[in-house]
Amino acid sequence: MNPDESALLAPLKKFFGFTSFRPLQREIIGDTLAGRDVFALLPTGGGKSLCFQLAALLRPGLTVVVSPLIALMKDQVDALQAAGIAATFLNSSLAAGESRPRLRGLHQGQYRLLYAAPERLMLPGFLDDLQRWNVNLIAVDEAHCISEWGHDFRPEYRQLSQLRPLFPGVPMMALTATATARVREDIVEQLHLREPSRFVASFNRPNLTYRVVIKAKPSRQVLDFLRSRPRDSGIIYCQSRNRADALAAQLNENNIPARPYHAGLTRGERTEHQELFLRDEARVICATIAFGMGINKPNVRFVIHYDLPKNIEGYYQETGRAGRDGLPAECLLLFSAGDAIKQQRFIEEKPPDEQRVAREQLQQIIHYADSSACRRGELLRYFGETFPGDNCGGCDNCLLPRATFDGTQAALKFLSCVYRVAQKSGFGVGLNHIVEVLTGADTDKIRRWRHETLSTYGIGGEHSRAEWLAIGRELIRLGYVRQAAEKFSILELTAEGRAALRDRRPIVLTKPVTAPAAPEKRARAGEIACDEALFEQLRRLRKRLADERNLPAYIVFSDVALRQMARYYPASDGEFMRISGVGEKKLAEYGAAFLGEIAAYLQTYPRQIFADDSFTAPPYVSTVSKMR
Repeated sequence: MNPDESALLAPLKKFFGFTSFRPLQREIIGDTLAGRDVFALLPTGGGKSLCFQLAALLRPGLTVVVSPLIALMKDQVDALQAAGIAATFLNSSLAAGESRPRLRGLHQGQYRLLYAAPERLMLPGFLDDLQRWNVNLIAVDEAHCISEWGHDFRPEYRQLSQLRPLFPGVPMMALTATATARVREDIVEQLHLREPSRFVASFNRPNLTYRVVIKAKPSRQVLDFLRSRPRDSGIIYCQSRNRADALAAQLNENNIPARPYHAGLTRGERTEHQELFLRDEARVICATIAFGMGINKPNVRFVIHYDLPKNIEGYYQETGRAGRDGLPAECLLLFSAGDAIKQQRFIEEKPPDEQRVAREQLQQIIHYADSSACRRGELLRYFGETFPGDNCGGCDNCLLPRATFDGTQAALKFLSCVYRVAQKSGFGVGLNHIVEVLTGADTDKIRRWRHETLSTYGIGGEHSRAEWLAIGRELIRLGYVRQAAEKFSILELTAEGRAALRDRRPIVLTKPVTAPAAPEKRARAGEIACDEALFEQLRRLRKRLADERNLPAYIVFSDVALRQMARYYPASDGEFMRISGVGEKKLAEYGAAFLGEIAAYLQTYPRQIFADDSFTAPPYVSTVSKMR
């Protein structure tokens, strides 16, 4: 069975409240319903989950979802149940008394979806049960975990290779948000996918704004950022547990509800802090990279990197946790040369065979942070995608191009120093040592190698050490200097660098940005203009209803839904059903409360008129009952 789009749109609206698909969702679902294996790479926020959730409703029997993320299982099952879909999960968080009724329901065919961790799924007795439960679709989420070449390899995922011979006629779906070409092939091979349909979506997240600023008094920079966005919720990534703890404490002292999250906390503490964040009790999570992979919170409005990420892939994944609802969100990276040096020291502690790759990855993220080019273009280029245009309108370098200056004199001093050091010593040195020579530092290495006798020693007094580091990194990025990925990241002049030094060619450099920008006043991708006072009133109502049901607020309705309500002022069930995310179950459960709140608001305040204040979605007519 491979239904056309119209046959898919009815259940999409009935259960999930949407009137259209995101890119590639319809094609993925269609091929799955036709019985084909599918590999799908969709970026974070691209709607992977809906692909198997909707397919599960249109296939008889049970859909099994393999996930390594306990928090995400509960989150998705709560959302499915709120939409009127019979779903459950089994994992180590459940006591025996909680598991038994779920197992009984599975034996009786009461569920359409079962979420399970791979280690639970592959227990011999559990596999026997699966074969009796009429499994008709297997979806492997976070499929990159099966590959040793992936960034998050989990050995227990390797056992999933046993599923194909046990379920030879059941279509399988492998989904991930990030995978290189090598990892994609490994996923297909390990899961024994049979001539799968392959779908790879764009990595572009147009609603995200990317910014990099020089780290200077970072705690104050973070506080200023948060105070300029008093109602926004987000994640701050820190390099260490101590930093996450200290920053969370400081934010609380400044009346910004925050919690730390890292592996040093007990499991109970991590669960509590995560729940507080999901329920909007904690506005900010200060976390190490241990946080976020299993978080489905769609209204994360910002992600701040307090410290430099290890690589671009990790940075992209972490920033991708912002703006999953499609509304505008911000990604801020605080960058300092000191962070880069710390990362280099961590790399030196790794096994020798891992150091070269780690150094190359570090150089890539440093070049990204230093670059004056379009940041969106830089990110997409890393993933083998080209951004169509010169100005994305959604990064600091495109919104406010950085000032340039005649850097010829500084560049020639730097290039000359690289040349003189190699000439005198017969070997190259790293960036930090070149900067120490230029600034006239008195170090053991300078004295040992007699670099204080060089003509370039101390000639860079007009710039600070941090400024020289930035100049050196830009000359590397511009191709005048090559930074080898060997143990000490040796600097060498390129042919272009030697020519510039010989011919004293003019070189233009860019000035760094030293402070985060205030929120943009321009229209941004994904923005929904609405009656902000009504939106806040609806947010309070949503929070109250969610608390009564012991649910995160976004499971009741997304910010997108509330903004549409505060723009279109629906006054009837029919109009309310045209709001994104309103399905039949949510209309029945919440419609009267929200329609009543909107009507009461309009008795006191006038209706605002927007450029387009009419519904664009067609009137909703339920046809799903005829299909089931």
